[in-house]
Amino acid sequence: MKIIDRLENITQPFKNAVITIGNFDGVHIGHQALFHEVIEKADAIDGTSIAMTFDPHPTRVLQKNNNPPLITLQEQKTELIERSGMQVLICIPFTKQFASLSAEDFIKNLLIGKIGMKAIIVGGDYTFGKNREGNLAVLKSFAAQLGYEVIVADWIKAAQKVSDRISSTKIRELVMSGNVEPARKMLGRHYQIRGRVVKGRDRGGKLLGIPTANIHLQDELCPKTGIYAVTVEYNNRIYKGVANIGYSPTFDDNEFTVEVHLLDFAENIYDEKIRVNFIERIRDEKKFADISELKEQINQDIKTADKILTAYNS
Repeated sequence: MKIIDRLENITQPFKNAVITIGNFDGVHIGHQALFHEVIEKADAIDGTSIAMTFDPHPTRVLQKNNNPPLITLQEQKTELIERSGMQVLICIPFTKQFASLSAEDFIKNLLIGKIGMKAIIVGGDYTFGKNREGNLAVLKSFAAQLGYEVIVADWIKAAQKVSDRISSTKIRELVMSGNVEPARKMLGRHYQIRGRVVKGRDRGGKLLGIPTANIHLQDELCPKTGIYAVTVEYNNRIYKGVANIGYSPTFDDNEFTVEVHLLDFAENIYDEKIRVNFIERIRDEKKFADISELKEQINQDIKTADKILTAYNS
């Protein structure tokens, strides 16, 4: 996939460009169905499949006090869009100047003049341009004159693998409430966090005999506090694990941490990047009477996670 992070880097229009535009936070199965439709249309007209998105998220520029945590940061979003089979990703730096572009200029100068759009595929509620003055009616009003096709994607219907309406907002709510399995059904994959392993308080290995990888989070969205069965991606391999998200109430230090114990693993991975996939929530965080009681529960959590993950992989 060709990645373009500045409009100036587009030196000539693409061949028969078929484009979809959106924030695509989460790249959930609704987005994936939309990309599939773009790819099919591009194949039909010997064209180029293009996704256009924005960084930072427009609400962070236009609504300073309305910044919900992103499900996927730009790195992961790019990987997932590439995995869908799209040929080109245009990531536009979103600024107030760009936001002031009129709907007509957006269509004529950017989509037609710069990109060479022959078809656009968007959802029925799509809006664009200054003050969101652009919509489907505006897109269709220029279509005949400028020679492009407007296709309204029924991506919600195409993605009816779950009963709820698929949306980034709903997925965010599910993850934040610890409901990682329903979130998986909407994402089409397990929710994942990424981060670097950093030095922790050294309690896991020395005090409890259960070493953990403490993660400095790269992601903004973190599941609800508690214990989870997880898989860990490291060095092109996948390991079983159990994750603790929370404040270690038994130790009364109120410091938020994300730490993972990898099963059947003994490597030193300080300062290494890992990816953690949340499979199932096991229990809430709990304060224990003493260290031995905590250790006993952690060992039980490891057994529970192993059982869950063995069943998941079978």
